[in-house]
Amino acid sequence: MATRGVEARASLAPFRAWPVRDATVSSIRSAATREGAESGLSALAFFFVMTSYYIIRPVRDQLSGAVGSQSLPLFYGVVFAVMLLFTPVFGWLVARFSRRRMLAWSYSFFAVCQLAFVPAFMAQDRVGARELGVVFFAWGSVFNLFVVSLFWSVMADIFSSERARRVFSLIALGGMAGAICGPLLTRLLVHWLGVAPLLVVSALTLAAALVLLLHLSAHHEQARPGRSGGEAIGGSLWAGVRELWSRPFLRYMALLMLFGDGVGTLAYALVADYAKLHFAGNVARTAFYNDLDLATNTLGALLQLTLTRWLLVRFGPGWGLVLPSLVNVALLLTVMMVGHGSVAVLGTTIPALAVMMVTTRGFAYGMTKPAVDALYTRVPRETRYKGKNFVETAVWRFGDFAVTSAVSGLRLLGAGISGLALAGAGVAVLATWVSIRAGWSPDLASEEKRAA
Repeated sequence: MATRGVEARASLAPFRAWPVRDATVSSIRSAATREGAESGLSALAFFFVMTSYYIIRPVRDQLSGAVGSQSLPLFYGVVFAVMLLFTPVFGWLVARFSRRRMLAWSYSFFAVCQLAFVPAFMAQDRVGARELGVVFFAWGSVFNLFVVSLFWSVMADIFSSERARRVFSLIALGGMAGAICGPLLTRLLVHWLGVAPLLVVSALTLAAALVLLLHLSAHHEQARPGRSGGEAIGGSLWAGVRELWSRPFLRYMALLMLFGDGVGTLAYALVADYAKLHFAGNVARTAFYNDLDLATNTLGALLQLTLTRWLLVRFGPGWGLVLPSLVNVALLLTVMMVGHGSVAVLGTTIPALAVMMVTTRGFAYGMTKPAVDALYTRVPRETRYKGKNFVETAVWRFGDFAVTSAVSGLRLLGAGISGLALAGAGVAVLATWVSIRAGWSPDLASEEKRAA
């Protein structure tokens, strides 16, 4: 009898396992559904963030086209000073207020600011492009700190490193869709409404992003009550500056920001002179810069769809830093040989400088940015918010100021476009070396440890 009882229990064992297996399958499906919903909402929120940002970008850039590259050191010098002021303010706010309150206050503040700028742009000819440019460039940089960069800090807070490798390129693709929609809206509206009303449209899309992010943040806190994220981070308001010197990864990120941004800023300065020479009026300049943004973001979206996600998942985010740096080297060597000449692209003749600007930015937004944000999931939370934002604002704007000042100085010494391109190629080689160091920095947490 005892033997038959044992046999009976053994015969029933597979049936008892079914509910366990069913529960496991159900749990996996539930996790996949939750990840899909979170990544979908995140992509849609980033769509609205980037739509808002890319409506105001050509509005800002037409101011630099009105004055030329000689005023860019002034613009970026003021921007750098403002970043030094606001970076510790950002650190103080992050240390003391929850993620949800930071989102609500910062996004609402900038939506109201956009509406406040409308009268100034309606009177741009009377105010002056130089004077308005100083203010709006500085405001746009603070916008980047509190809106665009904060978005990715929240994403790195919500998604683990393992999940980030799967979904960050998809979220970035949502942003690229917004970065295409923004210029398309601008192209449609600028000749009809003018420049100033575009700021109202940008404020409305920013408000839509805020609604989605608040919902996503609340859902994440309810679904994972044991995880950090809803509460304030705490710590020192200078933590971002301190960590720059204590963490090798942040030092590499700072150097990569300086070297990588140097290439893009060089192209921006040269294109500003081109725009001043060839376009008259703020509507024409806004349309020109808007077309550059549209081409840039289309390239970025194509990279997201065809190469970036495969590269990050298959080989890791480090290669997402190295490949764009190599592309920059090739582009700058090409510009060194072509100079002010044009190249044929899809049967259309385009200035080589415009091609360089579109391609360098397309790779920066379509590949480098998702790779950088994936790497930031492998550092502590305070580093993700404070250190990351210090690198992506104060260090970035110092690079803008340094590069535009260097371009002005080299031009006074008689350097032409070929000499500037050769110097830029040397900087791009340094960026390639730093990319290798950053992608495999020894202080990054392992994938397994971060996923846990």
